Amino acid sequence: MEDRCKPSLPSGVSCLLVLTQLLSWVTSKEFLVFGPSDPIVAVRGGEAILPCSVFPAMSLEDMEELRWFRTRFSEAVLVYRDQEEQKEGQMPEYSWRTTLVKDQFHQGKAAVRIQNVQASDSGIYVCHFKQGHVQEEAILELKVAVMGSVPEVHIKGPEDGGVCVVCMASGWYPKPQVHWRDSRGQNLSASLEIHHEDAEGLFSTETSLVVRDRSVGNVTCSTFNPILGQEKAMAMFIPEPFFPQASPWKPAFLVTLTTMGLLLLGTSYLLRRERFARREVQQKLGNLQSEKDELQKIKEDSLSSLFSGALWKEHGQRKATYNAAWRKAQLYADWRKEHFQPWTFTLDPDSAHPILAISQNRMSVTRKDSTMCLDDLFCVLGIKSISSGRYYWEVKLRHGDSSKWTLGVCREGVDRKGCFSECPDKGFWTVGRSSSGYWAYIDSGMASLSIREAPQSVGVFVDYTEGDISFYNMSDMSHLFSFHEASFSGNLFPYFRLKSGNVSMIINSLTCVSEGWEGEEGRRRRKRSRKGRKGKRAKRGKKLVLPPLKESPSAAGEGLVPGSCVVDSVPGEESPFLQHARDTLFP
Repeated sequence: MEDRCKPSLPSGVSCLLVLTQLLSWVTSKEFLVFGPSDPIVAVRGGEAILPCSVFPAMSLEDMEELRWFRTRFSEAVLVYRDQEEQKEGQMPEYSWRTTLVKDQFHQGKAAVRIQNVQASDSGIYVCHFKQGHVQEEAILELKVAVMGSVPEVHIKGPEDGGVCVVCMASGWYPKPQVHWRDSRGQNLSASLEIHHEDAEGLFSTETSLVVRDRSVGNVTCSTFNPILGQEKAMAMFIPEPFFPQASPWKPAFLVTLTTMGLLLLGTSYLLRRERFARREVQQKLGNLQSEKDELQKIKEDSLSSLFSGALWKEHGQRKATYNAAWRKAQLYADWRKEHFQPWTFTLDPDSAHPILAISQNRMSVTRKDSTMCLDDLFCVLGIKSISSGRYYWEVKLRHGDSSKWTLGVCREGVDRKGCFSECPDKGFWTVGRSSSGYWAYIDSGMASLSIREAPQSVGVFVDYTEGDISFYNMSDMSHLFSFHEASFSGNLFPYFRLKSGNVSMIINSLTCVSEGWEGEEGRRRRKRSRKGRKGKRAKRGKKLVLPPLKESPSAAGEGLVPGSCVVDSVPGEESPFLQHARDTLFP
């Protein structure tokens, strides 16, 4: 018996801990507001009930304020204050159509009844309960549906080698789904579908179908309401004489046309192949000439270096210049990764707005409803902070080129409620996209970003010691913007904001990237590559002489302005600085 009791002890302790945490959280919050998880369905002209309840259950008689509103707090559907309904602030379209259901006030439940439901009532609602300093909200969704007329089907006449059949229906909400089926119940593809919306918000549809198979016989047009799950259908019989008679010369014409097309394609292929072979030969000749010129130049430089006793001295100077210039020349994101450590973190659900959905592994964030527009900022922070050193991370964007978003870092304890400015003066260093393009948010306003390709992934590089924050487009490895000599104090947290649209932000795992640049295996690969280049030069019997390279007397970072890149190299091409520093200075 003791053996059977032992397994239940850990589970009982776990349940007790969870219950204790829940009670302590509820006590600190005093109460929570809940609404139905599924959408509320109502028929046009009927009534709809929008219920909300509090947990733990308590009487709502003395609640300071109960408010149901649409997308904005000021757009009130119903307001209950001082134990009576208030008409002040109520939208005119809901006046005299709404009443408060108080039958279950003593159980902590309240609801708004909307009579004579209209199609415009469909959408998102928010119930807001306030008691003292505690304010809690819940989100509800109302879907209004109308079953329209039975489809009218008629034969229009011959069209495109078959018979055109038209189906019309009116008075539906929302937009109905139209389906064509044959006598065997198989779906048929419509050739044209047109929808119209009248002044009352109801939809009319007109759909055309071209039937070319004489054996079809009957066709059925059905209109389906996706909310109510109901449909109305009408069948039509197509007599065989309505089908057009086939012309005997058409098959011969099609065969001739196909043969001519194949001949043209073959001729075009042969011409392109000959042109490609000629171009390849010319390219090989050009490469051979270039290699010959390069070898001649290397020979001349090697001979001149025999008369110079300062070769190794210049080698040391170039090496020192290479190590000191990486900060002054921003170059590309991959180049900076050699000097930054990857920063691994997850999203903090406690800092997220209720409208945001955090994934189970806390590596991505999306919006639960991309059409909702409340007076709030939908943002979330990373769970780990930076207080020293150099770190970087990457953020993948889905649908980022058609949405509004912001990402970067922010100082610990910044104000993220109400209306605030995401500028360095307020503790934010961010870039993002608005309806007018891509921007960096600075103290004086917004700095426009010039991009070659819409970023699918953005790299964030934070140099806490030097006060530098840089952003890169990881899609084409181009520089977006840099904040230089920023004033840091305290901890910096990764910052993400989803303003509008169906954008998703995903924190990219940097484990493989780190191992590729900083791991022992990466260093061994670079060492083997350098030995290979050195062996090739020795085999040629040539001695490489370094071309002159002057170090700029300006301090690190001089001449770099926000939003600019020092190296004018096209993405995908290696910069001349990297070519000399990697291949020449460190063989």
